[in-house]
Amino acid sequence: MGILYDDVVIIRHSEKEGDPAVITVNCPDKTGLGCDLCRIILFFGLSIVRGDVSTDGKWCYIVFSVVGKSTTRWGLLKKRLVGACPSCSSASGISYYTAELQPPRPPDVFLLKLACHDRKGLLHDVTGVLCELELTIKKVKVSTTPDGRVMDLFFVTDTRELLHTNKRKEDTYDHLRAVMGNSMISCDIEMVGPEITACSAESSFLPTAITENILPLQMPDELPSSLTSTSVSVIMDNLLSPAHTLVQIVCQDHKGLLYDIMRTLKDYNIQISYGRFYIKHRRTCEIDLFIMQADGKKIVDPNKQKALSSRLEMELVRPLRVAVVSRGPDTELMVANPVELSGKGRPLVFHDITLALTMLNSCIFSAEIRRRMIGDREFEVYRVLLDEGEGLAVPRRKIEEQVWKMLMGWEQ
Repeated sequence: MGILYDDVVIIRHSEKEGDPAVITVNCPDKTGLGCDLCRIILFFGLSIVRGDVSTDGKWCYIVFSVVGKSTTRWGLLKKRLVGACPSCSSASGISYYTAELQPPRPPDVFLLKLACHDRKGLLHDVTGVLCELELTIKKVKVSTTPDGRVMDLFFVTDTRELLHTNKRKEDTYDHLRAVMGNSMISCDIEMVGPEITACSAESSFLPTAITENILPLQMPDELPSSLTSTSVSVIMDNLLSPAHTLVQIVCQDHKGLLYDIMRTLKDYNIQISYGRFYIKHRRTCEIDLFIMQADGKKIVDPNKQKALSSRLEMELVRPLRVAVVSRGPDTELMVANPVELSGKGRPLVFHDITLALTMLNSCIFSAEIRRRMIGDREFEVYRVLLDEGEGLAVPRRKIEEQVWKMLMGWEQ
């Protein structure tokens, strides 16, 4: 016997404008479930202002208080959250949840080729359409010709798994045409073969000069305060609970904060038995997590404690790396964000990068997204070559700060 399908995720909307909506998830537990749920909530542009997690290792009960946009598609959000929970089966005509029997099949990859006339904000508009259609950008190559034409190559996967159908393709064409107008020259979508998929997913190492000087894996001794989250405290305690290690975190809030914590614990194969998260005055967050290792024991090894606390601190101080560098006479924006061990990346990064550059009236000459290895970790690296025209009107420092604030949710 299980729980009714419709009761797995319940969303209760606020009665007063401005108050948070409450999302309740009640389902069987699985490793990394909290991370998966937080990633979906982040993708839908919502911020978690309070959270409570409780599980006995078999069944979990999660409550998130979220705030976001008036345009949030709540029905679709519920569908995606339900899909992240352990799979369902039907019994006597009623759907119940059961444990997953096998991992899901990797999604098909499609190549979207888009030719158009260039204009300011064009790439952000296209990225916004793809996000709205739930087409996940895995890799992108954008180039501009001397006559002002743009060729965009997007390797995408479809959350709805319908892009192989003519109806879904036509819907994508129509949405792109609506936002691009006469700028669109041509658009084509085709499924790519496994050899191209493997090549596009392959991670290569970045040059040492970039990883050491621009996107260092380790925390530098000094970082500009404008490009970091300040006042991060991570404390571990083994005295309060006989069966769990207590992790207490105090830090500044940022977009995707709970996701950054959950993905780090997921990569370390750490289980959360009970957790509480809430935002205090002036965006200060307090998080209490009662955790244990995969073997059901608390973390008593000092080296393991130090490794986990150091990683958490680094991921909260710098969840993403942002740098603006010179490439000969040109200026390049570089952004890197960690990829989960499961292969999933942070959502909406390219969307936020293009939005920040659009707000600065900075034109994009070319752009590229690729998976890269930095040390022993995989990152999604975004490289954007800026079109300086008569000269870069926006100082490089301002570009760095604007992109960082947009990614962190501090743009207002």
